[in-house]
Amino acid sequence: MITIHYFAGIKELTGKAQETLQFAGQTVDQLRKELAGKYPGMDENSVQVAVNEEYALPDDVLSEGDVVALIPPVSGG
Repeated sequence: MITIHYFAGIKELTGKAQETLQFAGQTVDQLRKELAGKYPGMDENSVQVAVNEEYALPDDVLSEGDVVALIPPVSGG
């Protein structure tokens, strides 16, 4: 199991702050695609992913117990 934390607009889109999924052994990119299918409106290409508090690459493989954060694009001024 991995734990996924949702922030800002993604939290509003999913209706939850976090959830757990059986996704160990799959890649970050596969996770983004899975979640984009599960939550219509989530743009998988604009979401940043952090695994265990470090930004992750699309080909990084998730492990049992990982904590994943999905971070939407932010703008500043």
